[in-house]
Amino acid sequence: MDLGIAGKRALVCASSKGLGLGCARALAEAGADLVMNARGAEALEASAAAIRSEFGVAVDIVAADITDEVGRARVLEAAGAVDILVTNAGGPPPGMWPDWSRDDFLAALDANMLTPIALMQALLPGMIERGWGRVVNITSQSVKAPIAVLGLSNSARAGLTGFVAGTARQVAGDGVTINNLLPGIHATDRAIGLDGKVAADKGITMDEARAQRSATIPAGRYGTAAEFGAACAFLCSVHAGFIVGQNILLDGGAVNATL
Repeated sequence: MDLGIAGKRALVCASSKGLGLGCARALAEAGADLVMNARGAEALEASAAAIRSEFGVAVDIVAADITDEVGRARVLEAAGAVDILVTNAGGPPPGMWPDWSRDDFLAALDANMLTPIALMQALLPGMIERGWGRVVNITSQSVKAPIAVLGLSNSARAGLTGFVAGTARQVAGDGVTINNLLPGIHATDRAIGLDGKVAADKGITMDEARAQRSATIPAGRYGTAAEFGAACAFLCSVHAGFIVGQNILLDGGAVNATL
């Protein structure tokens, strides 16, 4: 399927690895030029070089912490006028409700709620002026079904979801869509970290921890960055203009809900 976004310019945050990289690759395969951002310069350059070589699109990179105000300003300056925004940032550390202080919550809100909001506030006006734009926020399945050990993430991403619910309806008439992708367990560094905590807490091996979590997923496996990226690219396509303010699960059926 031709997604109709060849030549569009896309900013993909936290895209040197994992789900962000999956989205960047899928958008590049569809012909979009990229601005890729991540904190680690070496991994970012390697991923960008591979995309340039494989797909022949233009790729600019900005090594910066997107959750930091100075870093975010650098990214936005380099990005300029973009047609597509994919927001993404690493989730806060796991724990349980007695563990977290006010500062922990503020850090989680900064990274996983206020950063994507700031990016949208900066880039939506240009999209509206040009009459076309796509925003995809990578959030979490915890928005639909809270995960006890990810209470910081539950809270911050739920706040972002509320912002998107209202804002998406305000800009849809200008040809701009905003939607959220809610990943379940995918084979990324984040999953490795969470599996490592489970293994340490239960005194089991990493393979055993992964097998236990895989057994909770009806699909029987972890998701891949490539299939996540494909879903992201479709939401960014010309075919998705009637999908507005939605929270789309990519979790292998793990969230047991009718709606």
